[in-house]
Amino acid sequence: MNDSSQNNWQAITESIKSKLRTLGCDLVGIAPVADFPELERFEKWLQLGFEGEMDYLHRHLDKSLHPEAILPSVQSVLVCGMNYDTTRPRSIDQRDDAHGWISRYAWGDDYHGILEAVLVRAVEWLQVQFPDMEYRLYADTGPTRDRIWAKYAGLGWFGKNSNLVNLKSGSFFFIGEIFLSLPLKPDKPAAERCGSCTRCIESCPTGAIVEPGVIDSRKCISYLTIELRGFIPEKFRGPIGRQLFGCDICQDVCPWNRKNSKTQKRAFEPRAPFFNPGLTEFYRTVRDEFTNRFRKSAMKRTKQKGLLRNISVAMGNTGNPAFLPELEEMAVHQDPAVKAHAEWAIQKIETEEIR
Repeated sequence: MNDSSQNNWQAITESIKSKLRTLGCDLVGIAPVADFPELERFEKWLQLGFEGEMDYLHRHLDKSLHPEAILPSVQSVLVCGMNYDTTRPRSIDQRDDAHGWISRYAWGDDYHGILEAVLVRAVEWLQVQFPDMEYRLYADTGPTRDRIWAKYAGLGWFGKNSNLVNLKSGSFFFIGEIFLSLPLKPDKPAAERCGSCTRCIESCPTGAIVEPGVIDSRKCISYLTIELRGFIPEKFRGPIGRQLFGCDICQDVCPWNRKNSKTQKRAFEPRAPFFNPGLTEFYRTVRDEFTNRFRKSAMKRTKQKGLLRNISVAMGNTGNPAFLPELEEMAVHQDPAVKAHAEWAIQKIETEEIR
């Protein structure tokens, strides 16, 4: 590619980035197409069994590791970051035992559709400029390793909790990407800025961060409350505390999330009762209104029985006998996991009462 052509694609790249920002992307970058070392590490991570029961990570592994398997004509990857942080308090600021915690990303509307709509509009605009362009887009909906592409697109560095951290936005942002047959000008990866800080590692209640940047999902509260079906191992039920869906602790203690930018998108503001919900109120919502209230929520992934299981654990961890009526209801539930976790919670509360 000669200098004139390079300059032309540089200008085109900047124009595309500008358009993505107007469409709603808070962060935009271009990743080159290469076999990054993190892709190889992902395969080794799978070999260690750290994915737990997330068998879907093994499917289409070739696409996870090689972008040409996604799009043979790929020349660059356009990456979009969408901030979802709000001004609401952090999980580590909550002290009321009558309430539980839902991960910040699930407070509002399901992000998959919001992010995908922006990427689709971007593709429609690009197709007008480049009618012969080939593409594939993903809004956390495919086998691609989003954070790796985002790192090499300059959106941030890998924190010790394995999340991508941006200098201004912290780590509370969604990632989507468009694989393109266009030779866009790539950005440079951001410098690592965690230094000697280990707050995320020290704060994890279950010890899921086994070494900087490496998560054993089988210990992670987000995995245990979302991805794991059926029974949560007893040794983790107590450390889960009052986490109902996901966990923000390792992000909430991160210094880069103290004064990060906040979202202007109303769709990511919490719906009632998803912010710091009262456990009794949330139980009744899940029990009686699951179909209607969770239709456009990321929490529908866990299904009604998964949320009831999690509510049982949270209620048990309060040690409060006021929750026994709800737990006794769940102790006769037809789902074996809901029943077993409610029985565990009842026993935990009654044992603490005796003490």
